[in-house]
This record gives sequence, structure tokens and C-alpha cells, in this order.
Amino acid sequence: MAKITAQELMAIAPVSAKAAELFLPYIYKYQGDVNSPIRFAAFLANVLHESGCFKYVREIASGDAYEGRKDLGNVFKGDGRTFKGRSLMQITGRANYLECSKDMFGDDRLIKNPELLATPEIAVQASYWYWNKRKLNAIADTGDFVKVCVRINGGKNGLEERKRYYDALFKVLNKNG
Repeated sequence: MAKITAQELMAIAPVSAKAAELFLPYIYKYQGDVNSPIRFAAFLANVLHESGCFKYVREIASGDAYEGRKDLGNVFKGDGRTFKGRSLMQITGRANYLECSKDMFGDDRLIKNPELLATPEIAVQASYWYWNKRKLNAIADTGDFVKVCVRINGGKNGLEERKRYYDALFKVLNKNG
């Protein structure tokens, strides 16, 4: 199982001690098959970027840009704001919230209470759900980190930062065994 200490993580990225203490236990609790240095480095590098180093479990933007986006399942007035990005991986849109909710809980609780995705444990659990749903372990295993980032973000937004985190994480995780 790939592991990193809070101190090692804080040396790589501007993660506060409080955030590391809050999120790392859940990151290990739900780690599952994201267990090799190459997989874990790819996951954690993207989570660090997407969440601003564990500062944001909900998107800073209002969500208005997602209003009426049928590709996200936002078909009702207000869906853009209601189902804006949440979790460490910034899951976005009514359809993704519903799919995540059904897969994780067997019901629609994330539709009824979208803020649950912003709670630390569920934010981590949902980020792994997103990773696994998109079969990102298989891509990470090929070493194509850019393709992993594109699958998560839809483009190369923040690629330099993601790559910097990835390289440093991979080095530490390989050293840790």
C-alpha cells in the first residue's frame, strides 16, 4: 500500500497540517486499489490541484456556468449552482451527483443534500469513486499522467502544477516502498 506522511505531503505541496490531519485518514481508509506509487501519486497530484491542496471541497465559482448544461444532467432551473463542483475531485452536475449517490449509497441522498459531497469523508470517498468509475488506475499504470489529467479535468488545466506534485509524490512514494 502506497503511503505518505503528513510531513512529506506538506513538504511537497502547500497543505496545512490541519488539512493533512483531516483528510489523510480518509484517503487511506478508502484507498482500495489506488495502492501503488504510480497510481497513488497520480490520484493525489490531481486531488491536490483540484482541491487547492485540500482547501476547497466545493468549487469557488458560483456554478452559473453549468446552468442548463444537459451534458451534466442540469435540466432544472438552479441545477448549475446546486450541483456545482464538490469533493476533492470537484464532481459536477446533477447526473454525476446522482450516479455517485446511487453507486456509493444505493439512493439519491446527494441529490437531496448536495452539501454532503463537501464533508471530508464523503469528499474523499467520492473522489475515489470518480477515479475508479473512470478506470483511471489502468491509465495511471501506463505512466501517461497527462491522459489521467485530461480524463479528470477535460483538458490540461493546471498541468504544470499537477506534474510537479506527481513527480515529487512518486519519488517519495517509491522511496517509502
